[in-house]
Amino acid sequence: METGAALVGDDRILGYTRVISAIIVPFLLAAFVLLYGFPADTGRTFAWTIKPTMTPMVLASAYLGGAYFFTRVLLVEKRWHAVKIGFLAVALFATLLGIATIIHWDKFNHSHVAFWTWAALYFTTPFLIMGAWLANRRREAPPVSRDRLLGPAVRRVIILTGLLAMLTGLSMLLAPALMIPIWPWALTPLTCKVVGAVLALGSAGFWVLDDARWTTFRLMLQVEILMIVLILIAAVRALPEFDPGRPLTWLFAAGMLAVLLGSVWLYVSMERNQRPGPTAAASPGGRPAGSA
Repeated sequence: METGAALVGDDRILGYTRVISAIIVPFLLAAFVLLYGFPADTGRTFAWTIKPTMTPMVLASAYLGGAYFFTRVLLVEKRWHAVKIGFLAVALFATLLGIATIIHWDKFNHSHVAFWTWAALYFTTPFLIMGAWLANRRREAPPVSRDRLLGPAVRRVIILTGLLAMLTGLSMLLAPALMIPIWPWALTPLTCKVVGAVLALGSAGFWVLDDARWTTFRLMLQVEILMIVLILIAAVRALPEFDPGRPLTWLFAAGMLAVLLGSVWLYVSMERNQRPGPTAAASPGGRPAGSA
């Protein structure tokens, strides 16, 4: 039997957390296939009709990113601190979609099994995910001197990127009437909130203020790269749906490309400079690994 002292700081991912991950993954994969593979058929296959096709593909990109994240939690990752911020980001995403569902209840296809699956997931997932986070929280191992840290310059860029994504997402959630006329493709009040919830996942970047370990952000960076690649492919598929006369169209494309290139550079840089042992090494941004 484990003692209370042994439980604290062992950084183990609890069985409950893995079970929740196993339950969530199939739903995310199924939604990805429906929305990304058949974005024009949402009236027949999904919880509500989503037009144009760019919006369901953006939502699908978040779903596949989530499926990858929870699969890693279930099968690969061994340390809680390496997955913790993903749980908070997903809890926020699911909460926002649950609120949007209540606000726009009349827009959904209540006779479709996909709607009741959607409603059941978004009315329970925030609590299940937060339960996993709270249960696992006391297990987290604190940083040690051999941990590689993100440099100060990198941290500032991550915070700024997260802030811009979060502010845009909040604007879409709270003031859709202001965002719909300037957004790159056509939105409704409901789909504006849905896209805003996807952008709110950028809030994960704020955790660099509390924990700047590379191992804390490594998985989230993989998820971000996957999502952005999928969104850019979706943009090519749905190119006629974009309005080139709106400035946000070009800002959206430039921003996505910039974040993708910056993320790939950071990931390659940090992985290339992995240390074989506890010897100090400089991280991107000039901060020595393990410095306070």
